[in-house]
Amino acid sequence: MIKVRTVKHFLKQKLKPFYFSRSQKVFCIGRNKTGTTSMSRIFVRLGLSLGSQSEAELLADDWMNNNFDSLIAYVKYKGISFQDVPFSFPNTFKVLDEAFPNSKFILTVRDSSEVWYNSVISYMPKINSSGNRLPDKIDLQNDYYVYKGWKFKTHQFNYNTPEDDLFNKAILIKHYNDYNASVIDYFKDKPGQLLVINLKAPDALNRICVFLNKKNTLGEMPWVNKTKDLNFFKF
Repeated sequence: MIKVRTVKHFLKQKLKPFYFSRSQKVFCIGRNKTGTTSMSRIFVRLGLSLGSQSEAELLADDWMNNNFDSLIAYVKYKGISFQDVPFSFPNTFKVLDEAFPNSKFILTVRDSSEVWYNSVISYMPKINSSGNRLPDKIDLQNDYYVYKGWKFKTHQFNYNTPEDDLFNKAILIKHYNDYNASVIDYFKDKPGQLLVINLKAPDALNRICVFLNKKNTLGEMPWVNKTKDLNFFKF
């Protein structure tokens, strides 16, 4: 019996890439700190196999060099649903829509850009050893998340803030608003592909399930607070 189960498990793992390659893809493309980690929990509980975040983050360098081949191959064979870096980066949704026609995209948003910015800066001090100030250039360059300097490189590529004012409020808020507007504008003539959702809305979970053609068996929103996890850097 053990051998039979082992063989079945082996075959299942071998067939996963083939299954994933033929599945409709679902992308959470909201900027980080908009509930993207909670969305990952929703995907898993709805049975939508979630791509590995740690694997995807390694693709950020290719993304910054406009090389999307590795990202497309990763999406094709490594899962059904995806979120976080680099799926929350500007213009990634355009590449994915072209590579995977008729995929579903979920843009998670906050109550306002001000609320989003406050969420970003309330988390950022937690990556410092002191925990009582926003990180500076040296902090981000010396952090080893993904690899040493990854945080600084990706932050600057996204926001291009002054090095002595990495979390400039006006720049970050403009980035957030411009990004959301670009997503909405891109999908305006693609009905049924985009859902814009604030996870705090009372009907958010039902709307997500309807959008994904899934029965809502979750009961309530599965909130995940990554602010308490110092191993995750959220943009």
